[in-house]
Amino acid sequence: MKKLHLTLHKKWFDEIKSGIKKEEYRDLKPYWITRLFDKDGTPKKLDVIEFRNGYNKNAPKMIIEFLGLKKGMDKITIKLGEILK
Repeated sequence: MKKLHLTLHKKWFDEIKSGIKKEEYRDLKPYWITRLFDKDGTPKKLDVIEFRNGYNKNAPKMIIEFLGLKKGMDKITIKLGEILK
C-alpha cells in the first residue's frame, strides 16, 4: 500500500475529519511536484493519505482514501475519499 504523509493545522485536520473538506491543496512548486508526480509528469499511484495534526510524537492521525490529483495553474488539488482509520 502506497501512502502519502501530510501534516496539517488543526482547522484543516478537523474539517477533513468532519467530512466538510473533500480536497487538500498544495502550491505548484518543485517540492510538491516531485512528491506527487513521477518524472514523466504522471500522478504517482497512491492508495491512502495519512494526515497528522502537528508534529508531536502523539499527534492525532487519520488515514484517508486517495482519489487522485489535479494539476492547475498555481496549485495541486488532492482529492480525498472516505476516512479509513
